[in-house]
Amino acid sequence: MTLTVASWNVNSIKARLPNVLDWLKEAAPDVVCLQEIKTVDEGFPREEIEALGYNVETHGQKTYNGVAILSKFPIEEALPRLPGDDEDDQARYLEAVISAESGPVRVASIYLPNGNPAPGPKYDYKLAWMERLRRHAQKLLAFEEPLILAGDYNCIPRDSDCWDPAVWADDALALPETRAAFRALKWLGFTEAFEQVDGRGHQYTFYDYQAGRWQKGHGIRIDHLLCSPQAADRLEGVEIHTKTRGREKASDHIPIVGSFAL
Repeated sequence: MTLTVASWNVNSIKARLPNVLDWLKEAAPDVVCLQEIKTVDEGFPREEIEALGYNVETHGQKTYNGVAILSKFPIEEALPRLPGDDEDDQARYLEAVISAESGPVRVASIYLPNGNPAPGPKYDYKLAWMERLRRHAQKLLAFEEPLILAGDYNCIPRDSDCWDPAVWADDALALPETRAAFRALKWLGFTEAFEQVDGRGHQYTFYDYQAGRWQKGHGIRIDHLLCSPQAADRLEGVEIHTKTRGREKASDHIPIVGSFAL
């Protein structure tokens, strides 16, 4: 069987619900990791999404952040919050085991901090969060199971992943320290799915609402699927569903979908 795993920063599930429901019906991914749902757990439109055949787990927060996992298969062992800092109350991480027909698959929905302005406290928090993620991901790899860390990483890995490197040179998303932290995560043994099966430059998952970026084609690639060796070996393809960005009241992010022969 083929298992499809998607990541999408929806930039408010309530504001984008019609678009999200339409896309779920059209694309019908098996597992969806959502970011920036911007609602508490009780406010998530669970019934509408469950009606499409999905099980739902959320880790919400009022007004800001918030992540969710949707799955057509049972969801087990849901873990909200990234370990490593008990004082961090931002809802940016949700991990779960998906009981797929072929066996368990562990996924995480990740909304990594933006980090701007940099330097400053927000950038310090970003780098500390990335180090926490690296440490936790290292522990997860020890399970030797299919693992997909899906989300908005707020990291532009390469100059060719943005429309103009000079514009982004001083932004927290493209600073050398950010890219180094992202590489350190990958070097644990992860494969970045898009890089493995496609790798072309200028394939974007985000277009800012400002300055007509979408209309001008001025995007960046910051939404990624990081795969453990057990998942990477089964990776068959990756698609960026660009047409969602052109819809009315669209999110500024675009879904990225990986297909796995599991």
